[in-house]
Amino acid sequence: MRLILNVIWFVLAGLWMAIGYAFAALICFILIITIPFGIAALRIAVFALWPFGKTVVRRADAGVFSGIGNVIWLILCGWWLALGHLISGIALCITIIGIPLGLANFKLIPVSLLPLGRDIAPVEQAGAAERDATF
Repeated sequence: MRLILNVIWFVLAGLWMAIGYAFAALICFILIITIPFGIAALRIAVFALWPFGKTVVRRADAGVFSGIGNVIWLILCGWWLALGHLISGIALCITIIGIPLGLANFKLIPVSLLPLGRDIAPVEQAGAAERDATF
């Protein structure tokens, strides 16, 4: 089922959102000091291509610099990427078949706003990490 959803996602929203993230990465690479943000944008672009079967988890070692970086990211690129996910998600939710795709767009909004201090992991791996943390 993940494969089918990922293929449909790629055609309807994933490719376009990944291009948006690649454009954000290009802007960050041009500004030189924001190269770490460009790397984060490319990491999220890959996630935006195939979101089903993956999830976003918080990194335990994220600190103050991740918070400061997230504010800079939000000003430079985050708000318009989140807006793209919001508009695309609403458009996809108009049809019954597009609802899971629209929900995937909404799932990407928090990471598009604040990407630093987060990792993208397979759902199975993230679930195992949560179980280990509770014991």
